[in-house]
Amino acid sequence: MNRRPARRMARSALIAVVLGALALTTACTSRAEEAAASSTGFPAHATIGVALPDKTSENFAIAGRLFTQGLAAEGYSPDVQYAPATNTVPEQQNQIESMITNGAKVIIIGAKDGRQLSTQLADAKKAGAVVIAYDRLILNTRDLDYYVAYDNERVGELQGQALLDGMKAKNPGRSSYNIELFAGSPDDNNSSVFFGGAMKVLQPKIDDGTLHVVSGQTAFKQVTTQGWLAQNAQSRMDTLLAGFYTSVQLDGVLSPNDTLARAILQSVSTAGKPYPIVTGQDSEADSVKSIMAGIQYSTINKDTRKLVAEAIRMVDELQQGKKVDVNDTTSYDNGMKLVPTFLLPPQLVTRENAAQSYQNDPILEPLTRR
Repeated sequence: MNRRPARRMARSALIAVVLGALALTTACTSRAEEAAASSTGFPAHATIGVALPDKTSENFAIAGRLFTQGLAAEGYSPDVQYAPATNTVPEQQNQIESMITNGAKVIIIGAKDGRQLSTQLADAKKAGAVVIAYDRLILNTRDLDYYVAYDNERVGELQGQALLDGMKAKNPGRSSYNIELFAGSPDDNNSSVFFGGAMKVLQPKIDDGTLHVVSGQTAFKQVTTQGWLAQNAQSRMDTLLAGFYTSVQLDGVLSPNDTLARAILQSVSTAGKPYPIVTGQDSEADSVKSIMAGIQYSTINKDTRKLVAEAIRMVDELQQGKKVDVNDTTSYDNGMKLVPTFLLPPQLVTRENAAQSYQNDPILEPLTRR
């Protein structure tokens, strides 16, 4: 990774202070294209736009506050906006256009629907702005400059393996297990990535008879959860339990995130059935509590503070006219180009390693004390 000059080192230290304080209060593009995206630089006080989806997931709510304080600490003028819970795609499109009109030099986008932003990215490119996709890849455009995210296929692989390991530990001696599958919202590109990663682990076990999906619902389109909404996951789980598990034991559920995991577990509890092994993601506080209570089996630690800090690091390098540091230039094809990407490694968390995983987190670490 490129070294920063002393001025940026000082500003980076300030970011760490701001992010730490906030945590206490909140729980193949061508080489020519890459050079063009990072060679000119811009004023240190420039406007930086951040367009995020609604706050359905706790991590996006935290990200907005981190971006606001972190960018300000670096001397930029942050313009952080959320699309509202309804009519989110058109509103996010309007917000991005407003950022372009207001002269944002970099626009960081956590897309509500990554398939519907090509016009806005083309407008950003015409205005000379650099676009960074945050957490969710933006599809079908050559005008996306960079992508910063956790390794989301690896997230799915960890979830699939956790489901297997949890069921084996809970049911020693068993040779087969009954499971159901859930995926995220179909308008979020990450949903299919998570699911694909998990199925790399689970499909061979389905094929050899180790796993039995009692409902028969194994295709991605059959198991998505529109909007990542808890009520949609709970309703589907209610239907599955009533239709397929009146006299059959449910051993495990693949859940793509913590919000849906808690909804699935609520459905099971309401039905008066024993808790199955349920996976998750995002390290939401309520799910960490549930894991420590032995209810939810696992989550994935994707520290939002680190992801936001990497996005801000990209902004710093762009501001200085440096080549942006990435660590993957071959994996993320958005349908029009290979997008230069910086990936962070996710970590599986269960009750056994929760204290270690959240050791430096002032919100989550106290929840792991037994």
